[in-house]
Amino acid sequence: MGEEFWRDLPRAMEVVTNDADVRAVVIAARGPHFSVGLDLKALGGMLSAAGAEGAGGGGESPRETSGAAKALNARRDILRLQASITAVAQCPKPVIAAVHGYCIGGGVDLIAACDIRLASADAIFSVREAKVAIVADLGSLQRLPSIIGAGYVAELAFTGKDISAERAKQIGLVNDVAVDAEGVRQAAYEMAHEIAANSPLAVQGTKAMLASNEGRTVAEGLDYVATWNAGMLGSDDLVEAMTAFMERRAPTFTGR
Repeated sequence: MGEEFWRDLPRAMEVVTNDADVRAVVIAARGPHFSVGLDLKALGGMLSAAGAEGAGGGGESPRETSGAAKALNARRDILRLQASITAVAQCPKPVIAAVHGYCIGGGVDLIAACDIRLASADAIFSVREAKVAIVADLGSLQRLPSIIGAGYVAELAFTGKDISAERAKQIGLVNDVAVDAEGVRQAAYEMAHEIAANSPLAVQGTKAMLASNEGRTVAEGLDYVATWNAGMLGSDDLVEAMTAFMERRAPTFTGR
């Protein structure tokens, strides 16, 4: 995960968000691994440069840049990387991660921002940051507790240990495990097609409702979904669903 990745990921998510023909998204990887995490060498240089550039506007040399200015610029860059991952979480369409090989550090941050996670049997997961003397800061600590529970997050984050795909399935980090890399990609595509066959209005509305539950009581959530559906019950997709049911055929949804 180098500079090009962090720059292009939010651009890619914007493209799929704005393309009405896209109804589900699969995030997968080429090569032997899903991700071995951040390019620490490249990003380390970037953060050092940011700290050196950031003081006061007076043309100071890096040696004269204050610790506070360096910290401010490091924080700015961390927030930028966070925003790249958050672009995945904020995609209104379902996002499926298809993981094979290593998924370490930033790779876990990325899949935690996805809605569904699938893995190949050889997948290895690790919240590795404690082993390199930093605190995970791109979303794992914030998103994983609602996925696998606080105790499992603490175990993974405190130890930095590797876990297998089977262990990841046991704790709920992944939904299912396929035989190999090709198998997990195929499973992800099949699931994406299954999702895409449904009404995009209903699917995206469902994702919005699931996201809206955070911080709300059950009563508040029910009230919100009632308001949402009151505005959606006049859709062409609903008419098509009822018509297809009566005609005993598969519906063809248009998202209108």
